[in-house]
Formats: sequence, C-alpha cells, structure tokens
Amino acid sequence: MRTAKCLLLSSLLLLGPLTIQAQDEAPSADPDVTIRQEGDRTIEEYRVNGFLYAIKVTPKNGKPYFLVRADGSDGNFIRADQPDMLIPAWEIFRW
Repeated sequence: MRTAKCLLLSSLLLLGPLTIQAQDEAPSADPDVTIRQEGDRTIEEYRVNGFLYAIKVTPKNGKPYFLVRADGSDGNFIRADQPDMLIPAWEIFRW
C-alpha cells in the first residue's frame, strides 16, 4: 500500500510541469490589435490567430467606424454602420 502511494505521488510530481507547459501554449481568445497612423487617421487592426476580422478607423475629425469582412474573402470589407443588404447563402437542407 505504501509503495502504491509513493508511485502515485511521484507520478503526480512528474506530470505537474507537463500540464503547466500545455496550459501556456493554449491559443488566446483575446484579439491582437495593431495600431498605426495613416495620414490623419488612426487605424486599428483586430486579428485572432493571424486572421484579420475587423478594422477600426478613427479620423482626426469625425466619428470612428468599423470595417468588417463582407463575405470572408481577403480584402472585401464593408462599413459596419452602413452595410449593404447581405443575404446569407447557407444551405440548410438539400433534397
């Protein structure tokens, strides 16, 4: 019985650093924000795992606005406050 407790304790001590290392490598849900100046505007790019999903544009004189992806393709962004009517093209059922 005593050897079983010793083996259990030693295995827990050996596996402890491995679980801590695995937690450190987990991907973060927080977005990476890149801020840059472009003329008289401040541009903030929001990325998750390297995927650019939104851009916030803050002009020197005026209200800030967001550009969001229109259909998932690269470079196709629309203003979030003035979107065109986008119709979802999801296939729900197929006969």
